[in-house]
Amino acid sequence: MRARGAFEQELTDLQQDILRLASLTEETIYGAVQFLLRQDVAGANQIISGDVLIDKLAQEIEDKCVKLIATQQPIAHDLRLSITSLKFLVSLERMADYAVDIARATLYIYGYPLNRQLMEYTSKMSRVVQQMIKEALDAYVNNDTQRAREMCSLDDEVDFISAKIFQEAVRAMREKTQPQIVIPAVYFLLISRYLERIADHATNIGEEVIFLITGEKRELN
Repeated sequence: MRARGAFEQELTDLQQDILRLASLTEETIYGAVQFLLRQDVAGANQIISGDVLIDKLAQEIEDKCVKLIATQQPIAHDLRLSITSLKFLVSLERMADYAVDIARATLYIYGYPLNRQLMEYTSKMSRVVQQMIKEALDAYVNNDTQRAREMCSLDDEVDFISAKIFQEAVRAMREKTQPQIVIPAVYFLLISRYLERIADHATNIGEEVIFLITGEKRELN
């Protein structure tokens, strides 16, 4: 019984580690967008340098997870928890990488005049993406398949805002009286793609939550 108890504690610790990494990733995404909109170069550089810590934590969690699978040979739900934990790591790391890409964009557009409409769309898109992440993680914590499914409906809103960003960026780039806004408009297009990819990874987490709880593989989007 003590051996089983120790194994269950390892699984609990693994889940807590995943949530700690998720919290850092959420903070990184939020910070990257805020520093972008404020053209805060110092803050953007903090996001870029902080990625090392996220990578280090992710590697530590991966090592623990692999060791747990190798030594405990879990089955059924315990095995699914171990597998989904590894997949969560991949998604969270990629999310953080896209946040770093957003932070780097801040360095490239610093000093340029920014299109207010593009800034507003990007801010709104970021809020929706962060809500998707929150809903996916809440579904994980609460073993809530319904929340995982409902979360994915937000992806349609992400796509809608992305289309608005594309339309406004193209319009801005055609504005011959303000050629200096072309470069930031291009970067806002890239940033919308980064946010879309983050939303995709949030959806992946939702799919893995359903697999963890039910054992069924479902594509949510």
